Amino acid sequence: MANSISAANVKTVILACEAGMGSSLMSVNSLKKKLKAAQVNDVMVVHKPVREVPATAELIVVHKGLAKSAAAKAPNAVVIAFNHFLNDPVFDKLVQAFVDKTDIVGTEL
Repeated sequence: MANSISAANVKTVILACEAGMGSSLMSVNSLKKKLKAAQVNDVMVVHKPVREVPATAELIVVHKGLAKSAAAKAPNAVVIAFNHFLNDPVFDKLVQAFVDKTDIVGTEL
């Protein structure tokens, strides 16, 4: 697992989940809205079950319970784990990294 990636180099954020329904879809929509409000228009948010995360993924946002599975699917990706599907501070921190064009640091697993 990579430790960090420059926000300027990220074009796709994969929000991974267990089954692809419910709470994680709310997280995807919330992250999209936050990015749009921050005028970050060059980053796409994609929703995938963790079992379908491609090995080439660069940045994965996932619930902490699935973080190790996501890292195993894409060993070179930066993995950011969150605790709460909505209003977790991780999402705001991620958006701010895109706004500021700073490094996005992965969660210690």
